[in-house]
Amino acid sequence: MKTRFDPAAVPAAGDVKALENPFMKCMVRVIRARDFYGLWSDEGDADLLAKFTTTHEQRRASPIVGDLDPLILWRLNTFYAAVGVAIEERSNLSVSRTMEISPEGIGRVLFTTKRLVLLSSTLRNVHRFGFNTLRKFADTGTTLVSEAVAVIEAYPDLARA
Repeated sequence: MKTRFDPAAVPAAGDVKALENPFMKCMVRVIRARDFYGLWSDEGDADLLAKFTTTHEQRRASPIVGDLDPLILWRLNTFYAAVGVAIEERSNLSVSRTMEISPEGIGRVLFTTKRLVLLSSTLRNVHRFGFNTLRKFADTGTTLVSEAVAVIEAYPDLARA
């Protein structure tokens, strides 16, 4: 299913700087690596990242009951995969991700090394996953990566055990 770029979903011009954020560059690499059939090879980075932005109206229009939309699950999985890759790049450690989501759209995601939990995040309203702007998208990913790396720096021996 190819989703075309929606110009209405593009945030203000101030968010163009968000495309230069290291997390967003990592996100683009993850998306392109998972594009096995080349469906998005002709799309630019901004078009790929715009798939993760949703307006308040789009979010309100999504039902919060029923089966999760495959596109939303793809967004969620790809976002947290990029968080894991970014943590690995900054820490030079192998990181495992565990994500569990109930049909109601509630769940948890964990990032761990062999003996240390780096990040534990509760997922709520998964049916409405998305970001208002590219800046919010970049800031959220960067914050999650920074928090995990801070745990590694606080407990380096345990993280590397």
